[in-house]
Amino acid sequence: MVLMKEEFKLSPPDTSTSLPPHWLGRPYYALDAYLKHKFGEKVYKISIDAGFTCPNRDGTLDTRGCIFCSAGGSGDFAVKINTSTLCGDTLLSMEEQISRGLAVFGSKKTGSRFIAYFQAYTNTYGPVEYLEAIYTRALSHPKIAGISIATRPDCLPHEVLALLASLKERYPEKELWVELGLQTIHRHTADYIRRGYPLSCFDDACLRLQAIRIPVIVHIILGLPGETRQDMLDTIAYINRCRPGGIKLQLLHVLKGTDLAAEYTAGKFSTLSKEAYVSIVTDCLTRLRPDIVIHRLTGDGSQEMLLAPLWSRKKIEVLNALHRHLRETGSFQGQYFDSRPESPDSE
Repeated sequence: MVLMKEEFKLSPPDTSTSLPPHWLGRPYYALDAYLKHKFGEKVYKISIDAGFTCPNRDGTLDTRGCIFCSAGGSGDFAVKINTSTLCGDTLLSMEEQISRGLAVFGSKKTGSRFIAYFQAYTNTYGPVEYLEAIYTRALSHPKIAGISIATRPDCLPHEVLALLASLKERYPEKELWVELGLQTIHRHTADYIRRGYPLSCFDDACLRLQAIRIPVIVHIILGLPGETRQDMLDTIAYINRCRPGGIKLQLLHVLKGTDLAAEYTAGKFSTLSKEAYVSIVTDCLTRLRPDIVIHRLTGDGSQEMLLAPLWSRKKIEVLNALHRHLRETGSFQGQYFDSRPESPDSE
């Protein structure tokens, strides 16, 4: 089990603009601020690998996975639970998992509650009975403030949505988010990365989740091969119209052993510089709806697996550079948000 630490020594943002007080002084609406406002304390994430696979890997759609995805299915920092004995006494209990996560901090004081992040692969891609068992185990734990479920929009059948609606009613005081990997709205890029579903599928999933009041957290990747700055901003404009609860802005990481790594090694594309990434993230933030919670601004790549860009290993420096740029340019989330409808050329 790994706690997803967000406690960095960031240089404090400074802007003369009057920002919403619940942003806690940052020029964007960070997840940390959202959780502190709701729970009155810092809340950390515990990353869980519950033993799922993915239709892009089991042969349903493909066997290779998305072009950028590692063998761990984006769960390289998560620990597996014993799925073969889910209802037995030998299942690694949630208490033990939390204890392992807390050990990361040693004697450092932490908050008393955590978000259980079902991260690896597609975490709604399994029997409903199994999903109910693992979600309930997490939500019923007194130290768990909520769960976040990473999945694909094409893996949300009616019975899974019914389960999520039921859990929301049973645990009204706890958070329940569904994270959808959109990555881009552009069809040519989606085909290149082997996403495996059309944009209309994402739209439908958002509408159905919003109908049962489940917040959607959208993942996008910045710096995908062939995408221009305007392509990325078009994706942001599209997300604004979808009105999700949160967003993760992820720098493209090239990981060893992936098909993307083979493309990179062959010289077919280059990755973003730190300066370019900071500039693009700033552009995205200033155009993003101010009520969308920022769950991530860069992301972590396994130190052993990361091939490029190597500057992203120093996450604290990246975030400090972003904060400095926001401060120096007087930029903040929603600064240029335009609520007028647009029709970007996507699919």
